[in-house]
Amino acid sequence: MLSSFNEWLFQHKFWLPPNSTWAQLEDHDGLVFAHPQHMLAALPLALVLVAVRITFERFVALPLSRWLGVRDQMRRQVKPNATLEKYFLTTGRTPKESQMAILAAQCGLTLRQTQRWFRRRRNQDRPCLSKKFCEASWKFVFYLCSFFGGISVLYHEPWLWIPAKCWENYPIQTLQPSLYWWYLLELSFYISLLITLPFDIKRKDFKEQVIHHLVTVTLIGFSYSCNLLRIGCLVLLLHDSADYLLEVGKMFNYAGLGLACDVVFLVFSLVFFYTRLILFPTQIIYTTIYDSIANSSPFFGYYFFNMLLMLLQVLHVYWFCLILRMLYSFLKKGQLGKDIRSDAEESESSDGEVASEVPQLKNGVARGPAAVPANGPRSRAARRLANGHVPAT
Repeated sequence: MLSSFNEWLFQHKFWLPPNSTWAQLEDHDGLVFAHPQHMLAALPLALVLVAVRITFERFVALPLSRWLGVRDQMRRQVKPNATLEKYFLTTGRTPKESQMAILAAQCGLTLRQTQRWFRRRRNQDRPCLSKKFCEASWKFVFYLCSFFGGISVLYHEPWLWIPAKCWENYPIQTLQPSLYWWYLLELSFYISLLITLPFDIKRKDFKEQVIHHLVTVTLIGFSYSCNLLRIGCLVLLLHDSADYLLEVGKMFNYAGLGLACDVVFLVFSLVFFYTRLILFPTQIIYTTIYDSIANSSPFFGYYFFNMLLMLLQVLHVYWFCLILRMLYSFLKKGQLGKDIRSDAEESESSDGEVASEVPQLKNGVARGPAAVPANGPRSRAARRLANGHVPAT
């Protein structure tokens, strides 16, 4: 049954232009073509990249971060509290004030102490600067090597400068060894990112990043299997051209090099805008929609490939909106603010609290003139909860 399904799914009429068959892409007379099984090598290579990344971050990136003066902020550890920990893990990381008052009463703590516990507990889960620096360093090295490696592989190819040439004699296009290894390395890298997702820094656009990696892996695998390497290479090269700038900008930011970070971010914004919002739709998507079927009719693979490219373009627009917000902050304040994709470290004065508690007497009245009860909830709802008047649910 499975073999029948595979035979039906991989029919050439689905994935290749009309009047083209898989038999035409079989190796013959010294000519080598792309075959789906070639990409299976990406799985062990992805594991190798994970090992290389761990080694690189530990023995290169971490010492570099210390040399550049990256210092992790000291965080106060929370006191173990089973009730609060259970709520934090199962219900929510930021309870409302009414729920906070209930938890405080259950644990015999003041509202302020409970707020502080949740704030410090949230800070414990946030990645430290050195971890952020190491992750950015690894991605910077890979994207930089990939970009210039891709330039060296594609520089003499006419379809790098004229995308319409990607479709000459398609799909009967032979496979170049250098192109194969570069393509394989790119696929392995994005698979390695999916493998390390549970351990990497989770930013506010985490879901979008997951979608991006899945779409990229699907695009690379599909384009290789259908011998769409030429246009696939242009997509990869175009993305790498901006990614390494973003990562080195992050490194400067974590190292406290504000001026260098600002300059790199401005350059990155311009490159991102030109490559993702101008070149990508007007050159890449245009040629895949129009030039690819100039001598044939549309087929299922045509629609599938363009759908994935359109999804990538939606993500480009989303990320550029985030870039515009940071550029607005830069123009308004004269310097870049924090990365709006990352959670900021909460200070000891968060939630409207003071840094240190006022000393209390046993009856709950604070010392000092015009003081309010230090262990009393602030809102009307919280006072009712503390007095035992729990509102009906």
